[in-house]
Amino acid sequence: MTPPTNRPDRAAALHTARARATATAGDPSWPLHLAEDLYGIRADWKTSAEVCADAAWAARSAGRSVLGLLSPEDVLATHRDPITTRTLAHLYLSALRFDFRCPTLQRLVEQLAETSRQPLDCYTRALYAFALLGQSRPEGLTVMDEVLATAEEHPKTLHVLLHGLWLGQDLDEGAERLLALSSRPALATGTDPIVLFRVAGALRRLGRYDEGLSAIDRAIDCLPPGDISVHADLVRERSLLCAARDLYQHRSPTRASSGVPS
Repeated sequence: MTPPTNRPDRAAALHTARARATATAGDPSWPLHLAEDLYGIRADWKTSAEVCADAAWAARSAGRSVLGLLSPEDVLATHRDPITTRTLAHLYLSALRFDFRCPTLQRLVEQLAETSRQPLDCYTRALYAFALLGQSRPEGLTVMDEVLATAEEHPKTLHVLLHGLWLGQDLDEGAERLLALSSRPALATGTDPIVLFRVAGALRRLGRYDEGLSAIDRAIDCLPPGDISVHADLVRERSLLCAARDLYQHRSPTRASSGVPS
């Protein structure tokens, strides 16, 4: 018998799962249906992370957050199979991440680590790192390094860590770490508007305003049409960069316009 993960129809089944998860936000039972779909193809943690992050974002964008459909008790339940348990955790924790609910996310992962029958997967640990980094807690950097040692070049996992570094404004060398992470092959495509957006913010924090403006302009140019909420974030970052550069030039009129001391 061909293993489920290698069946020729696995790609089609995965496509169906993605489509159903992102198109049926109005059906309150869709998280459980998604869990069934991922169980049916024996999805690994990477596939689960990719599908669940997109589904949680789509539900949030539609005004029907996963947080209103699942509860912490659903995430912590121990009677389900590992794939279903992981799916529900990825959905709920991703929704907490998108809402910047870092303390709640941190506590829930810590509870999950206590009740889980097996070690937490790499993506869940990345979400834990995000929760700590987002609170500018230095131990988040340690967790991040542990995740990076096993994440390989998994884009969704790296995006979670990048998000945490972007949010943690008081981390030691946070901006420098963000730029280093953004240079990894999975993120350094030069066409990902979210990566470019976060890079622009890091460059602003370092006083490299012209480079930041170049990055945010590329981000705006790469953003798919119709993504209004993200476009607003990019325009806001551009305004911050312009204001910071103008303030720097006003205070130091004889210095280079790049914002870098000569």
